[in-house]
Amino acid sequence: MEYDYKRLSDKELVLKAKEGDQLAFRIIYERHSAAVRSRISSYFNWSADIDDVVSVTFQKFFSKLDSFDTERDLMPWLITIATRTALDHLQSIKREEEKKEGIKHKSSESSEDGLEILTEVNPEDEIINGEEHERLMGFIEELPSKYKEVMKKYMIEELEYERIAQELELELNTVRTRIRRGKEKLAEMMLRGEVE
Repeated sequence: MEYDYKRLSDKELVLKAKEGDQLAFRIIYERHSAAVRSRISSYFNWSADIDDVVSVTFQKFFSKLDSFDTERDLMPWLITIATRTALDHLQSIKREEEKKEGIKHKSSESSEDGLEILTEVNPEDEIINGEEHERLMGFIEELPSKYKEVMKKYMIEELEYERIAQELELELNTVRTRIRRGKEKLAEMMLRGEVE
């Protein structure tokens, strides 16, 4: 039975997975997890971080499976999710380091248990939250023009890098760089407390 599943195309597996077929989920993971791991491994020094990102990537993929167009190739969509997840994870690591530094230098303002009360803000979480959509759009509008259009297409339209490059007539590497820097700039704006 499993052997037959391994012979199915990605499209056939996705259709089965959409019906709740757990074996189809497993085969998709087994078929593509190594490529996802390879794509994001250069971002991290620790295998635990890579494991986390791979795991979250597939969780996001499976949670959004109903919206996946089976006429599209599966791998570019997975890689898009993985890249966004990796960048979010990097930002989270950076925030945690900054928080630790902040706590070390903080002497008086703390909660009852002695720790500073901290919240995390993630640009993509903000956009998912409907009431924050307008606010985030405002911050995207404040980005330098070379980042603004790319970030709209990436975060709002959820286009893949290749499609953004085509639509804006840019080199693929330029799109990648602008998205990375755009996310960093948005995260910095939010970390400064400009989005509450």
